[in-house]
Amino acid sequence: MSRPEHQAPPEIYYNDEEAKKYTSNTRIQSIQAELTYRALEILNLPENEPAFLLDIGCGSGLSGEILDEEGHMWVGMDISPSMLQVALDREVEGDLFLQDIGQGMGFRPGTFDGAISISVLQWLCNADRSSHNPKSRLTRFFTTLYSSLRRGAKAVFQFYPENDDQCELIMNAAMRCGFEGGLVIDYPNSKKAKKYFLCLFAGQIPTENGKPKIPKALGEDGEDEPNTIIYSSQRIQERQRTKGRHRKSIKEKDWVLHKKDIARMRGTKNVPLDSKYTARKRKPRF
Repeated sequence: MSRPEHQAPPEIYYNDEEAKKYTSNTRIQSIQAELTYRALEILNLPENEPAFLLDIGCGSGLSGEILDEEGHMWVGMDISPSMLQVALDREVEGDLFLQDIGQGMGFRPGTFDGAISISVLQWLCNADRSSHNPKSRLTRFFTTLYSSLRRGAKAVFQFYPENDDQCELIMNAAMRCGFEGGLVIDYPNSKKAKKYFLCLFAGQIPTENGKPKIPKALGEDGEDEPNTIIYSSQRIQERQRTKGRHRKSIKEKDWVLHKKDIARMRGTKNVPLDSKYTARKRKPRF
């Protein structure tokens, strides 16, 4: 089967039909959740401290939901209007931007505490238009990403490289833009479970023997190859047992009010009025 990035540009490939099919597929949901949890593990954010994260290629918000569950705030960007519309219909928590990441991004310097990206980076290696130059687009992307991250922050990209040359192209572009880091390859000897994660540091790099300290990959010590879907479910359930045990329910009064405020700002019609059970307390006038 041909790779998706070889069939059409992402904004065309992920049309209305494909965006809905992608989001409703339970297998894809499970894989997306697993990859997002793994990216967060590599990101290694401080425990019990909410972070402000950038989700690059957020799609319909499947990865953003995991960020919500972990207590983080996030901004998502994607090139597919159909994917973003599905995200809006699902009322995801993050703010959403329609953006071609190959053209860079215009956030203020030092805005984000970190960034993740799931199954996106390889798309930048294609020249979908005569004006597209993969090397230039990667440089523009990494330059503006470096600026958008606070110093010492990390960015983790899960991606599907087509070959070693593509890996080298991506890594060279990132290093020229100021990043340090390297590849984390989980289960490198497995065809099915092998996953690539590019781990980048934006300054203040932790070192070990003078080299960037890259997180340890899974499967390096002879661990058995997992069944992808069972493996995903086990990891998700285990994480929910250990980290979600004491998490407060998000559907409390503040959550409901926040959702209503977002809907009103987006111009959603028929937003329910605040009831006496959810209305904010007004300060007395003097």
